[in-house]
Amino acid sequence: MSLIQIRRRSLTVETIHHEGGPPPERPLRMAAACAVVRNPYAGRYEPDLLPFMAELRSLGSLLSEELVGVLGKDRVEAYGKAAIVGINGELEHGAVWHEAGGWAMRAALGEPKAIVPASKVVASAGYRLMVPLHYIHAAYVRSHFNSIEVGVQDGPRPDEIVFALAMADGGRIHSRLGGLTPSQVKVHDGQR
Repeated sequence: MSLIQIRRRSLTVETIHHEGGPPPERPLRMAAACAVVRNPYAGRYEPDLLPFMAELRSLGSLLSEELVGVLGKDRVEAYGKAAIVGINGELEHGAVWHEAGGWAMRAALGEPKAIVPASKVVASAGYRLMVPLHYIHAAYVRSHFNSIEVGVQDGPRPDEIVFALAMADGGRIHSRLGGLTPSQVKVHDGQR
């Protein structure tokens, strides 16, 4: 029997037309895909979380492909991931998403090198969490430091986890704080 049992999914797409200044040539689109799944380890300590992490790769692929389908693979410039663990679980149950969610997004996007930023929390149903985003090819591109809110109104229930992936097709609207730009990325080590 699979360790992954999905109760519900959600997809949120935000389109930002301006931030008080002139409208950009093209609006920024950010999207977040969430899945509410049963936590197979809720209410007990499990020393080996690796089987769950391995199975979560399929969920990561499903959510990644959904986001790529909405934004377009060649347009995605920023990404991030998050987990909200129900109160009968532990933070480590959400940490399994680091590898599974990050691997899935890299696979869907052609293996970008930058680390996938993340946030995680143990919380009650309806909790909202900000997912950090940054540039997919280099962590030091300031213009792409951003975030998107995720959450599900009735989840996670105490024995569930909300897993989320997020992507954006650009940096912040009106970014003007200097630093490394996407066109200056040369090293391709995921940093600069």
